[in-house]
Amino acid sequence: MLTDDTIILEPFGPQHISGAHRLSKAANWPHREEDWMLFQSLSRGLAMIEKGEVVATALTTPFGPVATVNMIIVDERMRGRGLGRKIMSGVMELAAPQEWRLIATEEGRPLYEKLGFEAYGDVVQHQGIAKAATQCEPLAAGDADGLHLAAPADAGAIASLDRDASGMDRSGLIEALLSMGQIFVLREAGRITGFAVLRPFGRGEVLGPVAAADAGEAKRLMSHIISHCEGRFLRVDTTAGTGLSPWLEQHGLTLAGGGTAMRLGKAEPVSPTMNARTFALAAQALG
Repeated sequence: MLTDDTIILEPFGPQHISGAHRLSKAANWPHREEDWMLFQSLSRGLAMIEKGEVVATALTTPFGPVATVNMIIVDERMRGRGLGRKIMSGVMELAAPQEWRLIATEEGRPLYEKLGFEAYGDVVQHQGIAKAATQCEPLAAGDADGLHLAAPADAGAIASLDRDASGMDRSGLIEALLSMGQIFVLREAGRITGFAVLRPFGRGEVLGPVAAADAGEAKRLMSHIISHCEGRFLRVDTTAGTGLSPWLEQHGLTLAGGGTAMRLGKAEPVSPTMNARTFALAAQALG
């Protein structure tokens, strides 16, 4: 436990979630306490405490050769004192991945650049009241090829496909998403070739991650979920490179900001085949 004047730096745990949620609400983030609980369960982190209150947080979530840095918040009244750099440097001592990733706001990007992070893409956030797709593929029957609702036994195959697409080993995340939401998969000759997740988040639900061989397959998965969510608040975080933004706009999910994908270091590809790519993120915190 480190001290600096009246500030205590300690490992982030369940006892900090309520205070962290207060900080994220003040920053106009949509995260519920349940969302913080998910991130905390998968991560290691630090909390800065002043007079018994959480005044800053940072988490790192290890995913095999890659780790994300996320949930970096400093209480507005405490800014300008170097706390962001201190807690960021501290949390990066908790893991030693080949590659660090994060999604930067415009405000946070200068700090991350000073720490050696480099931009490699843009993340775009879409949200709104979902409008049903004009063409929505129904679930296939039995063992037929097509769209299916995943079962717990599919976790390993989904995690393997996700690893191929993202370069991260997120087996623990996939298990958690299966328990708290729904995962839809595309099957071809008995093999899972794409998947998309729907789970509660923030103001409503979030669609992601989505991994598929190409944009057409991603839209097959996403169209079914968007239609299922018609009339409900839905969020999708994608990347500019997927080209999905105009299509999402047609389904009521308007552009609502975004960020810059940044990384430090470069992990070796997990799979030489790269049979899938990511079309939507699990969350900006989790990639």
